[in-house]
Amino acid sequence: MEKKINLIVKEVEKNLRIDVFINSKKKDISRTRIKNLILNKSLKLNNKIMIDPAKKVRYGDILSLTIPEPKKASLKPYKYKLDIIYEDEDLIVLNKPAGIVMHPGAGNFDNTIVNALINYDKDSLSNIGDELRPGIVHRIDKNTSGLVVVAKNNQSHEHLSNQFSQHSIKRIYQLLIWGKIRPSKGKIETLITRSSKNRQMMEVSNMKGKKAITNYKTVELFENKNIPTLSLLECKLETGRTHQIRVHMNYLGNNIVGDDKYKKRFKKIRNIDPLVEKKILNLNRQFLHAKTIGFIHPKKNKELIFNSILPQELEIILKMLRNTDK
Repeated sequence: MEKKINLIVKEVEKNLRIDVFINSKKKDISRTRIKNLILNKSLKLNNKIMIDPAKKVRYGDILSLTIPEPKKASLKPYKYKLDIIYEDEDLIVLNKPAGIVMHPGAGNFDNTIVNALINYDKDSLSNIGDELRPGIVHRIDKNTSGLVVVAKNNQSHEHLSNQFSQHSIKRIYQLLIWGKIRPSKGKIETLITRSSKNRQMMEVSNMKGKKAITNYKTVELFENKNIPTLSLLECKLETGRTHQIRVHMNYLGNNIVGDDKYKKRFKKIRNIDPLVEKKILNLNRQFLHAKTIGFIHPKKNKELIFNSILPQELEIILKMLRNTDK
């Protein structure tokens, strides 16, 4: 059923952004969802439709927000074995392999994680987001593997979305990069925006974009006469921007091994063990794995932390690198 929320701005609340003001009154609705509802013309400000979430409210303003009935997703089930790490009545934690996209989009409407979830249990997924993304609270890229959390009802979706908005979700990734980073651990803090040259890519900008913060540390350094210098890193995200780790590594000049989108033109690899070279060049994914995810359970209010080991195709490369120095 459609729902209406009516609010009046008090003196102490003036000059807040509209989306921030509504979120302060209705904590159970995430700011991202409020923003999307405003952009979809669901908000009236003093009886006129308002589509600017950043507009500041004034004392005495009257707001009316319409929350439409969630649409039912019309998606084809996809018979695909999901690697479920944890499940209860509110959420699912999945270990996603590389090579499959999270949800339908241009070029792929059927063979996605969402279609697999519909096949697994179509009646047990949240439906307050995009109708092609039931249950999807966050994403990892097609050629990245690792842990994702899926919401099984709307209350859990809102609760988890708020944790993502507040950057309180714990997320740690493992990655193998070309070269080494100095200092060996630190914080990368930039703005990230859509690339002006390629709309499917993102880039670091000095002027515009969203704040992106990545904490990194070098876990292992591979440096000997048989291989080019490579580093195994762990990155802990403070924000979760599109392609964030890939863009930040590209910005530093230390691209992720196997990343075919964000890559510098490398000269022919010299002095490399031929077996290692073959494994690296034939890797049809980026060496990037979402290893850890931690969050507060939406209903039980306790912290859950999940870990995932590196997939075999990545672990093999590490073993080969460790053996080149012997």
